[in-house]
Amino acid sequence: MVEWWEVMAVVIISQRLCELYIAKKNRIRVIAEGAQEFGRGHYPLFFLLHIGWLIGWITEYSLSSGEVSELWYIWFSLFVIAQSLRYWCMVSLGQMWNTRILVIPGKILIDKGPYHFLSHPNYIAVAIELVSIPLIFGAVITAAAATALNIILTLGIRIPAENRALQLGKADHAAR
Repeated sequence: MVEWWEVMAVVIISQRLCELYIAKKNRIRVIAEGAQEFGRGHYPLFFLLHIGWLIGWITEYSLSSGEVSELWYIWFSLFVIAQSLRYWCMVSLGQMWNTRILVIPGKILIDKGPYHFLSHPNYIAVAIELVSIPLIFGAVITAAAATALNIILTLGIRIPAENRALQLGKADHAAR
């Protein structure tokens, strides 16, 4: 019999692989249009965070009583909300969506969908996901560790790098 955690792991792994495929396809296209990549050096840290997170909650759940949280429906609802936000971001950015920081000099920034209201909505979706999935399975240590690392990486490295890149793109657009 297939366990619930196995289904969630397969769904998440499938999502990530599809997202990496879309990101690679989009990256090739925007590089051909003259995009510049920023923050290449920190990209592997996020890759490791997500792999560690996946292994972490699966391992923590497997070593526990094997019971899902009594509040699983709340955590699962948050996961669904996070996924909705993530895909809204992807649809809004279209071919500009990527897991990397790519800026086409002179291109006007996209200001639709969630980007009309927030500067970095995808990072909110990721943060919710990193906490909600482990908590479904009672993996509190993984939820806390992944959240702490994500905060450090996202607020300390990724968003500042993205903001610098976007400012360069805006400056180049204004100069044209």
